[in-house]
Amino acid sequence: MAKKLLLVLMLVCGTSPLLAQTKTVTGVVTQDGIPLAGVNVLLQGTTTGTQTDFDGLYTIEAAPGDVLVFSYIGMKTQSLTVGASNKLDVDLVEDAEQLGEVVVTALGIKREEKTLTYAQQTVQGDELTKTRDPNFMNSISGKAAGVEIKKSSSGAGGSTKIVLRGNKSLSGDSSPLFVIDGIPMANNKGGQPGMWGGTDQGDGLSAINPDDIASISVLKGSNAALLYGSQGANGVVVITTKQGAEGKTTVTLNTGYTFEHYLNSEMPDLQFKYGAEGGTKESWSTTPGNYDDQYVKNFFQTGDTFNNSVTISSGGQKTTTYFSYANISSTGITPNNTYEKNNFTFKQSTKLFNDKVTVTSNVILALEKTENRLPAGYYLNPLTGLYQFPRNRNFYDYKNNYQVFDTDRNLFLQNWFVVDHQQSNPYWIVNKEPLTEDSKRVIGSLNISYDILDNLKFQVRGSYDYAVRGYEQQHAAGSNSTNVAPNGAWNYSKYDDQLAYADAILTYDTTFGEDFSFNATAGASYQKSKYGDGVGVSSGVTGLLYPNQFYFQNLPTNVQVLSGYNGTGNNIYSEAIKEGLFFNGQLGFKEMLFLDVSGRNDWASTLALTGNDSYFYPSAGLTALFHEMFELPEVISFAKLRGSFSQVGNEVPFNRIFPQNTINASGGVVRNTVKPFFDAKPEIINSTEFGIDMRFYQNRLGFDFTYYSLVSKDQFIQVPTVSGEGGFTTEFINAGEITNKGVEITLNAIPFRTDNFEWSTNVNYSKNNNEIVDIGPDDEKEINLGSSEGYQSKLVEGGKYNDLYVYVFERNDQGQILFSGGKPLKTKQTQLVGNLDPVWNLGWNNNFTYKRFNMALFFSGKFGGKTFSQTQSMLDGAGVSQRTADARDAGGVTVNGVDETSGAAITTVDPETWYRAIGDRNGVGEPYVYDRTNIRLSQFALGYDFDMSNVTWVKGATLSFIGNNLFMIYNKAPFDPELAMSTSRNSQGLDNFNLPSTGTYGFNLKLTF
Repeated sequence: MAKKLLLVLMLVCGTSPLLAQTKTVTGVVTQDGIPLAGVNVLLQGTTTGTQTDFDGLYTIEAAPGDVLVFSYIGMKTQSLTVGASNKLDVDLVEDAEQLGEVVVTALGIKREEKTLTYAQQTVQGDELTKTRDPNFMNSISGKAAGVEIKKSSSGAGGSTKIVLRGNKSLSGDSSPLFVIDGIPMANNKGGQPGMWGGTDQGDGLSAINPDDIASISVLKGSNAALLYGSQGANGVVVITTKQGAEGKTTVTLNTGYTFEHYLNSEMPDLQFKYGAEGGTKESWSTTPGNYDDQYVKNFFQTGDTFNNSVTISSGGQKTTTYFSYANISSTGITPNNTYEKNNFTFKQSTKLFNDKVTVTSNVILALEKTENRLPAGYYLNPLTGLYQFPRNRNFYDYKNNYQVFDTDRNLFLQNWFVVDHQQSNPYWIVNKEPLTEDSKRVIGSLNISYDILDNLKFQVRGSYDYAVRGYEQQHAAGSNSTNVAPNGAWNYSKYDDQLAYADAILTYDTTFGEDFSFNATAGASYQKSKYGDGVGVSSGVTGLLYPNQFYFQNLPTNVQVLSGYNGTGNNIYSEAIKEGLFFNGQLGFKEMLFLDVSGRNDWASTLALTGNDSYFYPSAGLTALFHEMFELPEVISFAKLRGSFSQVGNEVPFNRIFPQNTINASGGVVRNTVKPFFDAKPEIINSTEFGIDMRFYQNRLGFDFTYYSLVSKDQFIQVPTVSGEGGFTTEFINAGEITNKGVEITLNAIPFRTDNFEWSTNVNYSKNNNEIVDIGPDDEKEINLGSSEGYQSKLVEGGKYNDLYVYVFERNDQGQILFSGGKPLKTKQTQLVGNLDPVWNLGWNNNFTYKRFNMALFFSGKFGGKTFSQTQSMLDGAGVSQRTADARDAGGVTVNGVDETSGAAITTVDPETWYRAIGDRNGVGEPYVYDRTNIRLSQFALGYDFDMSNVTWVKGATLSFIGNNLFMIYNKAPFDPELAMSTSRNSQGLDNFNLPSTGTYGFNLKLTF
C-alpha cells in the first residue's frame, strides 16, 4: 500500500508542471498611449525574451504565473504576472534617472547630469552609424558645441584634427585625450604633409569600430576632465562601448555599400581653350583651340566602400557576452588607392560571490592596411602634373606610355614632357612609386569591481594598448630627380606604440538624514607609454646602390638608419611614466544644491631632475536646481545654474629637460645645442565656466548655455641663450600666456509629435575668441606654424592662434595698386589678412519618423575666418585656370592701378603679365585668400523598418539610403575649407594640390535576429 501511495505521489509531482501549460501571450507596450518599438520583454528567471516591433506589439510563450519583465531605455522597468488572459498590455512610465540624466563622466563614473557642475554633451552610438563614415569622429562634427573637427583630405582611414575650446599651447598639441570605458587609449598621428609635400599617415582613432560604441561623452573643459590629470588638460572624449545584455541572444547584421565621388563644385575651375607656345610647360597661348577637357575628370574614378559588421549579444543573470566583427573595404577616387580594415571585439562580464564581485574583460583587435594614399603639396603629387599639363598636348600619350625602356640603363624610366621639380607623370607616380601603410593593434583591458557594501565599491582596472605600424614607399629609378636619386629612393619605417595603464578606485555613496547626500571617489593611477619605438630610413636623393632594390643591404653607407623615426624624418619617439592620486567629492542638499570638489596630484617622469615633477591641481563647482527650490511656472520642467573653476598642470614633452647628443651616418657625434631645462615647471591652465540649463513643456524644449574662460600660462618657449656657455645656442623657459574665451549654446526640441509622426531637432552653436597675451620676454618673437611660398601662419603677441599672413598689393593712399615696369608691386613683408579659424560654428540635426519611415538630416556651417589656396595661385601662374582664359577672351584684366613713377593710371593689364605676377610661387597672396564660410548638407539617411511580425527568425529589418557630405549650400572658396591638408598644428587652412572634396551615397541593411 505504501508503494502505491508513493507511486501516486511521484506521478502527481511529476505531472504538476504539465498542469501549467504554456501559451502564447501577446500585447502592446506604449508610453502615454504611443507604441514603443524595441522594448525588451524577458521571461523572469530565464534567458527567454523578445522585443516589441514598430507598432509596440510583442509575442512570447509563457505560462500562468510567469513574470514578464518590460525594460526600455528612459523608462522604469515593470514586471507583470501572466494570468488567465492571453493578452497583456503595459504602459511604461518615464524614469528621470535615465532620460539622458545619467551620463558617463571622467574615469567612466556615471553621474546624474543634473548634478554636474560643468558642461558635457553625449552623442549616442546610433548617431555615429547612421551614415557609416569609416572614421566615427567625423560623424560628431557639429553635433557637440565647442568641438572643432577637420578631417584629412587623404581619404578613407585618414586622420582627424580635433580641438575642444580652442588651441591652448604655444609649442604643443591641443588634442583631447581619448578614453575607452574609462581607460585612456593612444591616439598618435603619423607624419603629415605640408606645402612641399608629404602624406597623411593616419591616427589611432580609425582602430575603433563604430558599431561597438554605445555613446560618446565630450568633456570639453579641464573642469570635467581633471581626474585624468595633465593628459586631460585639453578635454576628454569618453567612449563607452556596448556590452552583452541579459536575455535571449541577439544577433545584429549590418551590410552597406556606398559610392564616393568628387564634388564638382570643389574641383579647380580649369580652362581647356588655350594651350602652350614654343614647347613651354605653361599654357599661355592667345590662340584658341579645341582641346580635350576630359582627361582630368578621367583620372579620378568612382570610389566605393563595402561596410559589413556583425554583433552578438547574449547573457544570463551571472554572465553577459558581447562579440563583434567589422570589415571596411574601400577603393578611393584615385587609381590604385585602397583601404582595408578588420575589427574584432570580445567583451564579457561575470558576477561572482553572490554578485559581490564583477569581472569584466574586453579585447579589441584592429588590422588596417592602406595602399597609395595620395600626398598633398608640390612634390611627388600626381595632381600637379595633371592640372598643369599643357592643353595643346595629347595627355593620353603619357597616360598609356607613362614609362619607356632605356636601353642604356636596361630599365624603364618615366615618360613626361618636361623635367620639372614639381611635375611628374601622374600615372608614373601611382604605378611606380607605390606607398603601403599598415597597422596591427590590440587593446586589452580587465576590470574587477567588488561591492564591499551596498554603497561602497572598490575596483581595479588595467589595460594594455599595443600597436605595430609600418610605412613603406618605393620610388622607382626615373622618378622626379628633385626628391629621388637616379637609382630610386626608399622610405621605410616600422615602429611600436605601447601604452600600459592601471588604476584603483574606491567609490562611496550615502545620505545624511533626509536632506543631504554625499558621494566620493578616491584612487590612484599608473601609466607608462613608449611611442615610436622602431627604425626608419629615408634615402632621398642619396639613393640606392642598385636601382629598384628596396632593402637595407642596398643602402649606401652615408644613408643613416634611424631609431624612433617614422620614415619622414620627424622624430616621434617618446617615453614617459605618469603616476597620480586623485579625489572627487560631491555634497548634495535636498536634491537642489550640489557642491563638487576635486583634486589630483601627478608625478611625471618628463619633469625629472627639475624638482617640480610632483604637482597638484584642484577643481570646485556648484550647481543649483531652481525648479526644486522654487515654485516655477508649469511650462518650466527643469532649471539649472552651474559654475566651476579648475586648475590643471601639463608636463613638458619627452627629452625636453636634458636633451642628449645624437650620432650621424658616419658615426660622428652631433652635439646637442639646447641648454638643459632643469628649472622647468608644468604648464598651468586655469579654467572658469558658468552655465544654465533650461527645459520646458515636459522636456520637449531644452536650452543650454555655457560661458568659459581658459588661461594657459607658463608655456614652454624656446629662446636664444644669453651667454652661449657650454656651446648651447638655445634654451627653454616657462613664459607666455594664451586665453580662450567663448560661448556654447545647445537647443533641443520636439516640435511635433503625433501617433504616427515625430520631428526632433537639435542645434549647436559655438564661438571661441583666442588671444596670445604674452609670447615671452621678447615681445617681437614669432612662432612659425607654417611658412613658405608667401603663405605664413605665425604666433605673435597680441595676435591669435592661426593668424594668416600673406603678401598684399602695394597701394597708394587712394587704394590704387602700384605698378612698376607694367607689373603690380607687393609688400616686402607678409601682412596680417585674417585668421584661419571660423568665427562661429553651427550644427543643425533633425530626425523624422513617420510610421515605419525614418529620416535624418544634418546641416553644418562654419562662419567667418579665412583660408588660402596655393593651388589656385599655381594654376593662374601656369595659365590653366578658367579665369586666365576669361581674361584672354576679354582682352585683358581690369584693374585700378597707377604707375609708381609716372603716376599714369593703369586700367587694363595683359593676362599673362598679371597672373604670372600675382600667381605662381611667391606671388601676391592677397587674391588667393578666401572667406572660409561654408554651409553644407553633411549627412542624410532615409530608412524603412519592415514589419517582421510574421517572420519568426528575424526580429527586425531596416533598409536605409545614406549619404555624407552630399552637397555645398554655400562656399566661395575654390576648395573645401573643412578638408585639412595637415591634421597637425601646422599648415592650417592651406590648399596646395589637395585631393578634391568627396561625397558618398549608398545604402545600408540592418537585420536583427
